[in-house]
Amino acid sequence: MSRNVAADRAAWARLRERASAPYRGAGRFAWHFARGKIGHDPVFRHLFAAGLIPQGARVLDIGCGQGLLASLLRAGAAMRAAGEWPPAWPPAPAPARITGIELMPRDVERARGALGEDGRTSFVCGDMRTEPFPPSDTVVLLDVLHYVTHAEQDAVLRRVRDALVPGGRLLLRVGDAGRRRGFAISQWVDRLVCRARGHAAPPVHGRPLAEWIAQLRRLGLQVEARPMSQGTPFANVLLVAQRP
Repeated sequence: MSRNVAADRAAWARLRERASAPYRGAGRFAWHFARGKIGHDPVFRHLFAAGLIPQGARVLDIGCGQGLLASLLRAGAAMRAAGEWPPAWPPAPAPARITGIELMPRDVERARGALGEDGRTSFVCGDMRTEPFPPSDTVVLLDVLHYVTHAEQDAVLRRVRDALVPGGRLLLRVGDAGRRRGFAISQWVDRLVCRARGHAAPPVHGRPLAEWIAQLRRLGLQVEARPMSQGTPFANVLLVAQRP
């Protein structure tokens, strides 16, 4: 292993621990879930290592769960201030605002209990199908759209497009239903996680990757697809979509 790779891994481990620490006060499940999700889900590390959330962004995290992205952003700022941010990575994001929207009250309680709320961080208990979206530079939608119907997915995406400022970016992770085995495994794991978090598992409305891309392009967004299942058996793809 090269020195740079080892340093990156060590830095990410520190970021994981910093971001997970606030959840100790929110209960054992919240803390273990934070450590496991941040440590094993490749999407979080990619968001930071690829510099997909710019400095000073107004971030909207739809389906934010217990606020892991907000905690990671806060931990990244603390690492940068302490001189611990990996020098090979883009600068640590310092968002001007992060707003989380989450349907499940228990998760919102965990987020608020762990991170609190202030003028820069807030968590809204609401339904993405009806909750107003504030003007945003970056919108993050990870693994949530498949829980609503195709028509509702399209309506949410239209509202996201309207909330994005010119040049704004949507970071949308979806399962590629065209890869049947990986998609089925991911949905099985989703159901287990939903039950562990105390939620009923809702029906799933998947789409093949080509359909997701076509829908985003119909909305006038420029789209790039990035595989996002590294180290897992899933069929996940991160769609980086930008409003011209």
